[in-house]
Amino acid sequence: MRTNITSLSTIVYNRKKCDNKQLIDLYKSILKPRLIEEKMLILLRQGKISKWFSGIGQEAIAVGVTAALNKDEYILPMHRNLGVFTSRNIPLYRLFSQWQGKKNGFTKGRDRSFHFGTQEYKIVGMISHLGPQLGVANGIALADLLKNQSKVTAVFSGEGGTSEGDFHEALNVAAVWNLPVLFCIENNGYGLSTPSNQQFKCKNIADKGIGYGMESYILDGNNILEVYTKVSKIAKSVRENPRPVLLEFKTFRMRGHEEASGTKYVPTELIKQWSLKDPVTNYRSYLLESKILTEEDDNFIKTEINNEIHENLKIAFEEEVITSTVENELADVYKPFNYNETKAGESTSNIRFVDAISKGLKQSMKRFDNLVIMGQDIAEYGGVFKITEGFLDEFGSSRIRNTPICESSIIEAAFGLSINGYKSVVELQFSDFITSGFNPVVNLLAKSYYRWNQKSDIVLRMPCGAGVNAGPFHSQTNEAWFTKTPGLKVVYPAFPYDAKGLLTTSIEDENPVLFFEHKALYRTVYQNVPDEYYTIPFGKAAIVHTGNDISIITYGAGVHWALDVIKKNQISADIIDLRTLQPLDTETIYNSVKKTGKALVLHEDTLFGGIASDISALISENCFNYLDAPVKRVGSIETPIPFYKNLEEMYLPKGKLYAEIVNLLEY
Repeated sequence: MRTNITSLSTIVYNRKKCDNKQLIDLYKSILKPRLIEEKMLILLRQGKISKWFSGIGQEAIAVGVTAALNKDEYILPMHRNLGVFTSRNIPLYRLFSQWQGKKNGFTKGRDRSFHFGTQEYKIVGMISHLGPQLGVANGIALADLLKNQSKVTAVFSGEGGTSEGDFHEALNVAAVWNLPVLFCIENNGYGLSTPSNQQFKCKNIADKGIGYGMESYILDGNNILEVYTKVSKIAKSVRENPRPVLLEFKTFRMRGHEEASGTKYVPTELIKQWSLKDPVTNYRSYLLESKILTEEDDNFIKTEINNEIHENLKIAFEEEVITSTVENELADVYKPFNYNETKAGESTSNIRFVDAISKGLKQSMKRFDNLVIMGQDIAEYGGVFKITEGFLDEFGSSRIRNTPICESSIIEAAFGLSINGYKSVVELQFSDFITSGFNPVVNLLAKSYYRWNQKSDIVLRMPCGAGVNAGPFHSQTNEAWFTKTPGLKVVYPAFPYDAKGLLTTSIEDENPVLFFEHKALYRTVYQNVPDEYYTIPFGKAAIVHTGNDISIITYGAGVHWALDVIKKNQISADIIDLRTLQPLDTETIYNSVKKTGKALVLHEDTLFGGIASDISALISENCFNYLDAPVKRVGSIETPIPFYKNLEEMYLPKGKLYAEIVNLLEY
């Protein structure tokens, strides 16, 4: 169902059931961001703020939507939605400090503009990649459903953002799961300089709702009363009958994408036509003509707002320039995690690696009733590796959630769940498929705590590794992509005991964890594993074999390759199983190397750019005086992983491991 408007028709106001006070309050709310923006444009020219994305001409949308929502309902705005922040009554000096990179802002000077969120005001700001906001809203709304709370979540995007895959994925997931999300699309005609007819072929963005089985509406984005009354009605309906709704607001951006870009690409006549539909001046005229507002009232309101702006700017300008220390900056990369060991009981069972993962998951689900597992085929089917088999019957479909094939949107939804108080485990069917969700991992999950103290209470399970003849798209060991990214923790066990204990710790930790599980170990490695719940600390490597002649540092399948070679050839070696790659146990590495004088770092990934390179450098920098030979790195050859068995064996480093050890011993 859609209603239509003529984009450049005269604004017609219908107050419906709004009393005079509501009408005046809406005027104050729409005027405030306009006056702030006019002041900010002056400060920008004076060099007192660094950048500005103007929302002049679009204020009615942000203000109207925010006024239609309850204060405890989340809103996810974009960088042209100042009215969301002012309508939630954030103290202006805090916004001004944010834009100047000062401490009273929301990001401690670490991010700019509206790239922040605040739990206090139930606002989640965007990142520059735009599209992920839509998927995050899904997770927030899902959490409300799981809590049996009748709430809606509103998320904003421009028409340019609807060209991103995140838009398709988010709307699809919201429709399939009946999530109470209002997808608010501000169609202002241009994505920077690219006009809408070069962004999409359909006549209206609202038409896209049909493809998702979703109701959609077109609203006059310059009519504050239409936005407020219609969104209020829709939001009330969605609270009673949870479902997503696509809202297209027709509007126009009167200034450049950001001030430096200007508006030369916009026809002058078009700007003139839209200036006649200015949402602030038109609404003011309506109130004056209707005798709801007097000129005296208007002057008083403007003076009051301008005084508030002036007083709060004074506070922000007088605030000291932000300073920090390296220690402070490093301390905010991860949310502090106070590890409390749960010791293993005496009762054990001899089980496979895959069983240990399954048991760790199941016991964590029982321990944390706010834990949700999401992934493709994990429910009735039990996952492609059968790790979640039987979970659906035990925990129900609300917590064991099959997902569409959309890694990016599900990881974004996991972040939204974390914002709204839930833990999640996301199963990537194969670690290779993380490429389809790379952006939210490295830009949302990894950076959000550092940027605005928002935890990402998420575990990404990453079945990985070669040795099973699965070819180049199902066999990678891509951990090095993530050990490079501050804010992520990376775990890579080699034994069932470690797999279970480290997985439970990963779920307890409120930081984002990538948990790598080598597929070749799933059903080949057995070990006595405690039956009850237990944890293992991060950053503690295990010495699985001791010796005096050489230190072999490795993880995952490499541990088993090294053990086979050492035992078969009776070599006196320390074999260090790193277990976690971030945090990394450098102390155990250094102590071993200082004892043996020789170090070989083994990983399954291709050699160049892998984590072995960094470990080698750390050893050289910290243990140089103890070394009797250069540090040796051993990894796979520089090709994608081939399918056929003989080619795969040639690719992997295990066939040359013995020769490399001998060469190093003989150095």
